[in-house]
Amino acid sequence: MAATALLLPAAAAAVVLLCLAGGSRATNVTYDHRALVIDGVRRVLVSGSIHYPRSTPDMWPGLIQKAKDGGLDVIETYVFWDIHEPYDFEGRKDLAAFVKAVADAGLYVHLRIGPYVCAEWNYGGFPLWLHFIPGVKFRTDNEPFKAEMQRFTAKVVDTMKGAGLYASQGGPIILSQIENEYGNIDSAYGAAGKAYMRWAAGMAVSLDTGVPWVMCQQADAPDPLINTCNGFYCDGFTPNSAAKPKMWTENWSGWFLSFGGAVPYRPVEDLAFAVARFYQRGGTFQNYYMYHGGTNLDRSSGGPFIATSYDYDAPIDEYGLIRQPKWGHLRDVHRAIKLCEPALIATDPSYISLGQNAEATVYKAGSVCAAFLANIDGQSDKTVTFNGRMYKLPAWSVSILPDCKNVVLNTAQINSQVTSSEMRYLESSTVASDGSFTTPELAVSGWSYSIEPVGITKDNALTKAGLMEQINTTADASDFLWYSTSITVKGDEPYLNGSQSSLLVSSLGHVLQVYVNGKIAGSAQGSASSSLISWQKPITLVPGKNKIDLLSATVGLSNYGAFFDLVGAGITGPVKLSGPNGALDLSSAQWTYQIGLRGEDLHLYDPSEASPEWVSSNAYPINQPLIWYKTKFTAPAGDDPVAIDFTGLGKGEAWVNGQSIGRYWPTNLAPQSGCVNSCNYRGSYTSSKCLKKCGQPSQTLYHVPRSFLQPGSNDIVLFEQFGGDPSKISFVTRQTGSVCAQVSEAHPAQIDSWISSQQKVQRSGPALRLECPKEGQVISSIKFASFGTPSGTCGSYSHGECSSTQALSVVQEACIGVSSCSIPVSSNYFGDPCTGVTKSLAVEAACS
Repeated sequence: MAATALLLPAAAAAVVLLCLAGGSRATNVTYDHRALVIDGVRRVLVSGSIHYPRSTPDMWPGLIQKAKDGGLDVIETYVFWDIHEPYDFEGRKDLAAFVKAVADAGLYVHLRIGPYVCAEWNYGGFPLWLHFIPGVKFRTDNEPFKAEMQRFTAKVVDTMKGAGLYASQGGPIILSQIENEYGNIDSAYGAAGKAYMRWAAGMAVSLDTGVPWVMCQQADAPDPLINTCNGFYCDGFTPNSAAKPKMWTENWSGWFLSFGGAVPYRPVEDLAFAVARFYQRGGTFQNYYMYHGGTNLDRSSGGPFIATSYDYDAPIDEYGLIRQPKWGHLRDVHRAIKLCEPALIATDPSYISLGQNAEATVYKAGSVCAAFLANIDGQSDKTVTFNGRMYKLPAWSVSILPDCKNVVLNTAQINSQVTSSEMRYLESSTVASDGSFTTPELAVSGWSYSIEPVGITKDNALTKAGLMEQINTTADASDFLWYSTSITVKGDEPYLNGSQSSLLVSSLGHVLQVYVNGKIAGSAQGSASSSLISWQKPITLVPGKNKIDLLSATVGLSNYGAFFDLVGAGITGPVKLSGPNGALDLSSAQWTYQIGLRGEDLHLYDPSEASPEWVSSNAYPINQPLIWYKTKFTAPAGDDPVAIDFTGLGKGEAWVNGQSIGRYWPTNLAPQSGCVNSCNYRGSYTSSKCLKKCGQPSQTLYHVPRSFLQPGSNDIVLFEQFGGDPSKISFVTRQTGSVCAQVSEAHPAQIDSWISSQQKVQRSGPALRLECPKEGQVISSIKFASFGTPSGTCGSYSHGECSSTQALSVVQEACIGVSSCSIPVSSNYFGDPCTGVTKSLAVEAACS
């Protein structure tokens, strides 16, 4: 479509309404300068990202319900091109089933088709074959690329239409996105990039979905597309047209984890501050990226060096459990925002300065009024006057006043409970010294093994002069590519020092293993900051023929940046032997190439395919590279999430009942420095501000979705690249440990105590609430209770100098034996151990 076709009337003020034959009522979705307009009504919407292939269909309903319970209106997901081609929408790839599950919960969907997704996903979501189309250039004004992009985008739209899933058909999809963060890099493509962007917008509109389209991070997105913001903060974002609403498609709830990196997290007080500031300053649609991150199963992680865990410090953790207090505090923020919705949709905001770094925003129309009071100072608390009243504002916080008088929530004051998650390790069966058999929690049989041969074993190996780039050679059919050559040594070569020579291997990455005459000579690896490898060590050569085998392995392909598709991998040289009197450059020698491993070709990972390669022996090899391992185990009982602790192994991939649970790499350690014992939420957040687990493995625990397991016997297969001992791995279940909360007398009351009356006044004071996380559980004990000046965090509370003697008995009476309890935070209940001091109540409880 020509660019001029995009100049449509005022921001898609009308859409075509389609009705399913005898089906659901069509929903009219438009927008104006304030908000999305659904069936003629402006809406204030809260959204969260859940990616369907990063979890399993049996997990979807629970994740979606927890999102709904957390106050979300919309679920946002990318569409992952590479997993759907050739046409495949089954299992974890069943996009329509995922969208229907969201609809069943009564929520809307934002479908981010892209089809470039970034998302720390392999190759940004593009199928690798796209790279080999003659004349193709990605994400620019290139006809071969545009033809394929349009074909796939139309396929997705047609699939959704065929299932009746657009709002214009009565379905849940109210928004779609074309392209993704292109504005961050489009300048690298020049005028052709701008032409492509305009084409993409026009192509999307031409598909006639009946709902608005957005482009994130695209300041010049043409009408009628809405340009939106991504980032840690978007309160200062302004759309490119006064006719478009202010929308935030990615509010980063944490950050992704890299192999070799420390674990990032984002304090909920800062996240809540960012959310409240956005709605305060005119926003009406905000999405958490991620609300549930999930797991990079198979070889789906990109980067390179993106870890298998995609937890993202999200409100719902990788395993599908609620992360407290993040989930609960944000739920309260959403409730507070929704109390303000009548005022937010009725008018535009007005701003009032309350002094340096303090601001009031008021929405008033007729009898409705809502206000936000913000202290954007990163250090100092403030007391401000608003409408003749005094308000205390902690540093870096927003107070929300649904009636312009009473504070229903402050983003820095958490009323939600805290839960500590713990991993319960399951022991295998053992035989005691007296010969008795211990009843196992987890029965594991003996290990079988298969040795992956070094070098070339396949008949279809390719021989060619010179070094070939890996991705162009393998088309990402495997992580692995063998490079093999040989040299004949007479004994007087200038690159020899006796029988030794220095071998240099330079590679674009990501992981290298060097074998000389079938024996491991060394290895090297890149990192997330630089995948380049330069390995050099002395090697010993023998008279006559010497074989050099280099195994190059990728750890996910690049997914972000201009021309990311052209970032190479593998050994591109030089490969050189050096001695005291000269050198031999092997870079242009004859090399033989083998794509993948013999074990991959034999499908050793699939237990349903019997193979004579497997050897059963108690004396299986350990701490040797290139070994396949297999055993049977009994799945842990119950429904708690399951993980495997791969401590004891080096690097590889694991399959459970033939399904890959992703790459493991427990030997890749985070740097020793950069972490903080306690992260101050005050002040601007960055991805490196709050890190933990420095000096430790980036990831030891790897999620095994429950649907991968079966009753009785299960198979696990490992391919170990570096060397390790499989008997040291452990199966664990993820469970909630303690349930805690700490609430002060200065906190607002629990938000659901807000009285919806003409006066809209709060009639109760602050209260501490505890609730067991699983249905059927009750509070069985109170591990700690203190009213006064307690300190510490969940699991390590301690009494302060001021402490009521009645706290433990009062809390025990209120909470033991029930699934949830509420305790007023007041001296009326606990006595006053120290007058004139603002006191708090801290409680740690156990559920059973």
